[in-house]
Amino acid sequence: MATFALIHGGGGSGWDWHLVAARLKAAGHDVVAPDLPIENPQATLADFTDTVVSALGDASDVVVAGHSYGGFTAPLVAERVNARLLVFVAGMVPAPGEAPGEWWGNVGFESAEGLSTAEQFMADVPADLAEENERRGREPNSGEYSLPWPGERLPDVPTKVLIFRDDRFFAADLLRRVARERLGVDADEMPGSHLALLSRPDELADRLMAYYATVAG
Repeated sequence: MATFALIHGGGGSGWDWHLVAARLKAAGHDVVAPDLPIENPQATLADFTDTVVSALGDASDVVVAGHSYGGFTAPLVAERVNARLLVFVAGMVPAPGEAPGEWWGNVGFESAEGLSTAEQFMADVPADLAEENERRGREPNSGEYSLPWPGERLPDVPTKVLIFRDDRFFAADLLRRVARERLGVDADEMPGSHLALLSRPDELADRLMAYYATVAG
């Protein structure tokens, strides 16, 4: 069995992963999904990484999954803990020396016009979960946004990219291209909005477990 380190996106919390985590735990895996210190003006990606590594403790056989903005933290965690697998889940794939704030222009991100926040992120999320997600949302105020990504390279571990076909925030075509250009891999796809973590948690958990099965010793 693996330990899954589930890293939330910008403005989110570990709660975003709670349904996926429940499915993984029911299958016998361990899960950590900590809240990153995104409201601390002094916090950087190093602090985000420390938070996840601390939550993992002495866990081995680790799968690291980073959602959205969590893609900037996930590779750093994977490197630190010698992860068995790294998964970008609708995630931002960083480049060495690239600040998170530079990523958008560097990859050619274009925001969808005329859509509400809910339409961009949670078009297929049940109303009660969407409301709870908004209630739990946090305003990012940490210090890493303009600082270069500190990794010398992306970690040399098996890496998967999973994108959500109905994502109105990070379009599938964009993330597919980024995966090829920055990782040299073809992204996998599944239905769902940007927060398919809440709308399709069982399918997402099953995908993560299937990925793990391909690398499990």
